[in-house]
Amino acid sequence: MKKSISIIGSGFSALSAASYLAKAGHKVTVFEKNDSIGGRARQFKAAGFTFDMGPSWYWMPDVFERFFADFGKKTTDYYELIKLSPAYNVYYGEQDFIAIADNLEDIVTTFESIEKGSGAELRDFIGKAKSNYDIAIKDLVYRPGVSPLELVTIETTKKLGQFFSTIKKDVRKKFKNQKLVQILEFPVLFLGAKPSDTPSFYSFMNYADFGLGTWHPKTGMYDVVKAMSSLATELGVVFKTNSNIDKIIVEAGVAKGIVVNGEKILSDVVLSGADYHHTETLLDAPYRAYSEKYWETRVFAPSSLLFYVGFNKKIKNVAHHDLFFDVDFDAHAKDIYDKPKWPADPLFYANFPSITDPTAAPDGMEAGFFLIPLAPGISDTNELREFYFDKIITRFEKITQQKVKDAIVYKKSFCKNDFVSEYNSFKGNAYGMANTLLQTAFLRPKLKSSKVDNLFFTGQLTVPGPGVPPALISGKLVSELIINQ
Repeated sequence: MKKSISIIGSGFSALSAASYLAKAGHKVTVFEKNDSIGGRARQFKAAGFTFDMGPSWYWMPDVFERFFADFGKKTTDYYELIKLSPAYNVYYGEQDFIAIADNLEDIVTTFESIEKGSGAELRDFIGKAKSNYDIAIKDLVYRPGVSPLELVTIETTKKLGQFFSTIKKDVRKKFKNQKLVQILEFPVLFLGAKPSDTPSFYSFMNYADFGLGTWHPKTGMYDVVKAMSSLATELGVVFKTNSNIDKIIVEAGVAKGIVVNGEKILSDVVLSGADYHHTETLLDAPYRAYSEKYWETRVFAPSSLLFYVGFNKKIKNVAHHDLFFDVDFDAHAKDIYDKPKWPADPLFYANFPSITDPTAAPDGMEAGFFLIPLAPGISDTNELREFYFDKIITRFEKITQQKVKDAIVYKKSFCKNDFVSEYNSFKGNAYGMANTLLQTAFLRPKLKSSKVDNLFFTGQLTVPGPGVPPALISGKLVSELIINQ
């Protein structure tokens, strides 16, 4: 039976769900509160520069291919991918960095040159990570988180111990050099938790990194948003921007529609791809499945302080993606997770998309994106933003041995307060809920409301978890629940 479905938000999970639901014959309308679609993956242009506002790493290309294949399409029907070489650089100080190659053989050689015996250890580690990837990405993550039995397969029972050890323990058993340790612990930060709190099974992220490589859509991550919205439009999905949701209409425990900018819009099903906590505040209290105490006691992924910067010259001694690990990794992690506060010495990430995509900046100029991971819920002022920008750009100049401050012709910041105002993000988190052992699979917030019939959720606070590929999968999972109910 054909149903009318209202989708709140237009991030990756909502775009994914919209296409699956439209393909099944339903009438789908997507309502986005901002003036352009894409959620946290929006893009903006200013002073001749183009900036992706959020996600910038294109990992797990097979998940994107699988999504488009479900509609008889390929990614190449919509956008071109470039494999980055090097994948990224990791900086530890002046003239002290490691370039991560675009293939495992060269990475093995790099490791061996830094720590004798680590090349063979890396081959073994990535081999096991690939096995985990094959189990997780090809099977487990495509399960809806309804029952703990979803995790019980012949393959997972063989790896049971990996759910009770951690990435940190496993990495440090095999590798002693701290630079190599940090490189191997880095990928799980995409899951929103410390390596010491992330189950060993999630080493599949290391295979995503070293085995599958780092890619870049030709003119930015927004190419993926445009591709998914084009597909959805082809299937009949209608998009409405500047559409703020005031309330979810519930009658006798059944979702009946939404109130958008004061106007009542009736539908058979309501699906929210917006922040889960915020979505429940759109319900009257008796219909909320999770209490404020529940949300307050969850482990959330970090927030971020972001800077979008335009330079009037080309930046030297950098790659497309750059990680600055010249300060204490563990100390910064404690300032995010253990005793939340602004870090004394933050690690930071920088990317320069115009190195790969000339359209991102005017000729002879460079577009830069800088990110400092922060604890969610901390104070956020313009003074703090400027203080930290000066802190990291001073380090950046020293480490890359060039002056760039006087070359800045455009700068815009985005931090916790903006994540709240732009995305209704709980405590201003940037990546959703962390994938710790007690927040994995069926232990995450549910795709289907337990209190309201015909109300569903998708996105990084539910299954499978944070990140762009999981968001595409989340949209598929929730659409299947709706189609099969």
